[in-house]
Amino acid sequence: MSEPIICVEDLAVSFFREGGWHPVVRNVSFSVRPRETLALVGESGSGKSVTALSVMRLLPHETSRITGRVMLDGRDLLPMTEGAMRGIRGNDVAMIFQEPMTSLNPALTIGDQISEVLVQHQKLSFREAKAETLRLFQKVRISAAARRFEEYPHQLSGGMRQRVMIAIALACRPKLLIADEPTTALDVTIQAQILELIKILQEEEDLAVLFITHDMGVVAEIADRTAVMFSGEIVEAGPTDKIFYAPKQAYTRALLSAVPQLGSMRGTFLPARFPLIDGETGLPDGVGETVAAPPAADTPVLQVSDLVARFDTSSGFFGRVSGRVHAVENVSFDLLAGETLALVGESGCGKSSTGRAIMRLTDARSGSVKLDGREVLGPKGSDLGFLRRGVQMIFQDPFASLDPRMRVGAAIAEPMLVHRTATREEARAKVSRLLPLVGLDPSMASRYPHEFSGGQRQRICIARALALEPKVIVADEAVSALDVSIKAQVINLMLDLQRDLGLAFLFISHDMAVVERISHRVAVMYLGEIVEIGPRAAIFENPQHPYTKRLLAAVPIPDPARKGIRRAIDDAEIKNPIRPVDYVPPRREWRTVSPGHQVQLWGEEWSESAGKAA
Repeated sequence: MSEPIICVEDLAVSFFREGGWHPVVRNVSFSVRPRETLALVGESGSGKSVTALSVMRLLPHETSRITGRVMLDGRDLLPMTEGAMRGIRGNDVAMIFQEPMTSLNPALTIGDQISEVLVQHQKLSFREAKAETLRLFQKVRISAAARRFEEYPHQLSGGMRQRVMIAIALACRPKLLIADEPTTALDVTIQAQILELIKILQEEEDLAVLFITHDMGVVAEIADRTAVMFSGEIVEAGPTDKIFYAPKQAYTRALLSAVPQLGSMRGTFLPARFPLIDGETGLPDGVGETVAAPPAADTPVLQVSDLVARFDTSSGFFGRVSGRVHAVENVSFDLLAGETLALVGESGCGKSSTGRAIMRLTDARSGSVKLDGREVLGPKGSDLGFLRRGVQMIFQDPFASLDPRMRVGAAIAEPMLVHRTATREEARAKVSRLLPLVGLDPSMASRYPHEFSGGQRQRICIARALALEPKVIVADEAVSALDVSIKAQVINLMLDLQRDLGLAFLFISHDMAVVERISHRVAVMYLGEIVEIGPRAAIFENPQHPYTKRLLAAVPIPDPARKGIRRAIDDAEIKNPIRPVDYVPPRREWRTVSPGHQVQLWGEEWSESAGKAA
């Protein structure tokens, strides 16, 4: 067996705050060999990213203290000077960060950013660096390399930007690749591409990979060994199959039980709650699985018919309209009281644009949206009060949704005061009733958003959405950025509120495993159109459209037995929704598969995709 590339021994990290040193990582030890992947898993705050940043020596020297040993090929990195570490970073150890858009310089082309690494570390000329950059583009499966060289980060999709980050990390052929949540914010299809790409590159380059994630499905698919972190310590470590099939620690078992697994709802027809993890002890909380109530009525509370939303694109000196983004094209569905309809698809498919058009946050070009039989798209200005009271929205990022200068009690009360549904005294009293409803203490009303965790902030946003007693809530990727246990808490809260208040949810998501758990019906969107819609069991157990099959095939399954399965990398990005000004969408035909289950008939362009998804 080959010698480890890196050995971390008794690593401890403390941060200086409030006049003293506070430990955040304690007694962490692990090693990684060539061609081996070690997954470091745990929830936010467990110390995963701090461990990785300590290995790279990227923590601020003034406010952090690191002890222990980090041995790279027999050299201890911790005593090294900053100048010596600059020679290590990139050349021997490279890192891929979670959000590529914030890691790339928006003012430089992606070609220049990769070439810069080669010129700095390998001392290549610009001509040599460009040639090597084009070779790296091909290695990470970036098509049309010469054209991409001159493009800027904002011109690439999320998956392509992450491939650029991988190319930068591999530019100097490092021995160790640290991947810190590299797929968390990506669609399932793009995530599958990136995971498969890392496997291939690992074999080609003899890479050792330290993969940091909280997604146990990803761990099962990519990791040879797994180390589970909780509260700054590794509580369990070993081969991945043993961690999954015979976990020894209660926290590991609880973490695995809280992971939504695709196919776990087979044979059932109603949404069900998740098991939870106690945030203090890491133990299961003992809450049993309860089934949500069926829809409360047969009459739709929301009716969407032939909804169309397009955005003009301009070009030339005079800003002439040169094309249109067909964001939403002839979308139709009904939503019952007490029902959850999930809109699923990749980024750019039109999910969020549909939700925003229903909310009148963006203008619809045509179509009809009725709330309790009353048209939404016609009224203007002050006449929209009935819509704002009847439909509320929960956004993906709760911190960006809350005013950092406003106490959370005032934020929850604001909708009631704006719509004059309550006096200030009545609003304060209602805030005191709403906070316990979402699992928070009424005394927290005087705090500011930064004093809460991510899951608590999302609960505050839910309380604010409930302030006007809406009939419909549009949840736009409301749990996508949350840890598995926090995600389970928020979803359970939504199911409980639906059962108790008869709420209807339009649940917008790309997380197919969560959608399977929470929804009554599912609508699959591609390029602004719904291509398949039906009961949740029908969509997941009998998918018909090739795009639906492709989405489901890309979902990582938390089963280490699947690790050896190799997927063919589908390099195709979602097609461009920009059409010529005079473009007329074709008339679509539909086929009824079973009661309530309809699929759009597709043409030859899906024949190859159907083969890949099968």
